[in-house]
Amino acid sequence: MADFKRSRLERKKEEQITKKTIFLGFLTVLIFGLIIIFGLPFLINFSIFLGNSKSNKEVNEENVLPPLAPRLVVPFEATSSSKIKIDGFAESGSTVELLKNDESIGSVDVSDEGDFSFENVELSDGDNNFSAVAIKEESGSSEVSKEILVVFDNKSPEIFISSPGEDSIVVDSPDFDVIGKSEKGVSVLVNNRLATVDNEGNFKIKIQLNAGKNEVEIIVKDSALNETRKKVTITYDI
Repeated sequence: MADFKRSRLERKKEEQITKKTIFLGFLTVLIFGLIIIFGLPFLINFSIFLGNSKSNKEVNEENVLPPLAPRLVVPFEATSSSKIKIDGFAESGSTVELLKNDESIGSVDVSDEGDFSFENVELSDGDNNFSAVAIKEESGSSEVSKEILVVFDNKSPEIFISSPGEDSIVVDSPDFDVIGKSEKGVSVLVNNRLATVDNEGNFKIKIQLNAGKNEVEIIVKDSALNETRKKVTITYDI
């Protein structure tokens, strides 16, 4: 009985060897046939093509990268308008999501040229911090863009004039110092001449008076282009 089982196993092994031999023989004949019909270069190129196709597929699967972070463009840091337009650049084919103070406020598709725009973006009083993320369905989200700050300020700057101390005065010297105080970051014009302003909003400028009445106009303008005007009369009595 044991001899019978061994003979069956041996026959199976012989059959497997025979099948492999026949297959290898067929494959050898096929290769020689292809060489005869198409030539050896064709066979080599075909093998290279198969290898490259597999390699490219693996590379494409492994190297799907997320889009680059978008870039936002706003040409000012402060405004007196409650709504603004925000432009930017990102990878074409992606969608850009806009964030204000870390909260999503909308999304737009990027054009074929790589630009995008958000129209009528509403601002909150004070600081508005904007950033954005680019999203592609096949490769995910980008990193958050560089943050930009836009200050919404529609209030005119305050102005305090200490010299002259009154709206109308009489002096006996042609040289006069106009002195006052406003807010940080303002610019001050006195009769269209730029005054010196320190970091606290204090300003000072020396003017030359003509004999008789001199109308002096002081204009204070902040970074959001809000302005305050004040006029005083200084009479130079010779």
